[in-house]
Amino acid sequence: MTLVQLRHLISLAQSGSFTKSAEALFLTQPALSRSIRALEDELGQPLFDRVGRRSVLTPFGEEALRRARQLVFDADELAGSGRQMREGRSGTVRIGLGSGPGAMLMTPLLMTMARSHPGVHLEIARGHTDALIRRLRERELDALVVDARSLAPAGDLRVSSLVEMRGAFLVREGHPLARWKGTLRFDTLRQYPIASTPLSEEVARTLVERYGPGAHPTECVTLRCEEIPSLVEVVRHSDAVLIAIRAAAPDLVELPLRPALNATARFGIVTLARRAEPPALPLVRKLVTELMCD
Repeated sequence: MTLVQLRHLISLAQSGSFTKSAEALFLTQPALSRSIRALEDELGQPLFDRVGRRSVLTPFGEEALRRARQLVFDADELAGSGRQMREGRSGTVRIGLGSGPGAMLMTPLLMTMARSHPGVHLEIARGHTDALIRRLRERELDALVVDARSLAPAGDLRVSSLVEMRGAFLVREGHPLARWKGTLRFDTLRQYPIASTPLSEEVARTLVERYGPGAHPTECVTLRCEEIPSLVEVVRHSDAVLIAIRAAAPDLVELPLRPALNATARFGIVTLARRAEPPALPLVRKLVTELMCD
C-alpha cells in the first residue's frame, strides 16, 4: 500500500469516474484501474461497486476512504513540517552555550529567533562544558557552542565552525593599573582581585608559562563564575581585573602586560557525530560567524 494508491482512491471516490480521475491525476485509465485493483487485492476487499457508469464506494470502501484521507493529510502535514524546519521556520533547537559564547551569542540568538523565526522553539542552556557535554550525549541538547580546547578528544563528538578569539586582561577605565607608568608585570596585577570564568587547561598552561606558577587560575583567580556578563559588571564597578576574551567587554581597558598574554580561545559548534543536526542549527552557525570575532 502506498500514498499514491491512497490518493487514487480519494480521487476516484470524489469523481465516481475512472475516466475523470485518470485525467485529473494525469494517468491513463488502465493505469488507474491497475492501481485500484492492486489496493483492493492487498486489502482483501472490493472498494468500489459499479452502479451504471459510476463507481460507488462499498461499505468497506467508505471506511478505507476515511482512513486514507487521514493518512494522506498526516503525510502532507509531515512533509510541510519538514519543509518549514529545513527553511528554519519551525521546529525546536536546544543549544548549550559556554561562558564566552553565552556572552557573545545569547541575546542576539534570542533576538534573531523572536524577530525572524517566531515559529522556531529555542531553548538555551548555560553551564560548565563538562555538564553541557553530558547533556548533549544524553540528547537533552542538540548542539553546543563552547571552547573546543576544553574538550577531551572523543570519537562521538563532531566540532565545526571553529573561530579563535583573543584573550586579555581587562579593567575599568580609570583603574589604577590603566594609568600605570612603566612595565606592567603579573605580580603587580595580583594585588587586585582577579575575575574569570573556568579556563581551559591550555589557557592555564599558557598563563603559567608566561607568568610562573602563581598565575595558574587555581592560585590567582579570586572571583570565578560561568557568566562573563556578571564578571564584566563587577569589573566595571570595582578594581577587579578580568581575564576574558577581549570582545566580551569592548568598553573595558586592555592592560599591556609584559610579557604579553598571547592566548586565544577556540570556540566551535559541537554536535554528536552520528546524529542528524536540527534544521535550525544553520542559524546558530551564521551568528557564530558574524558575531564571534575580535
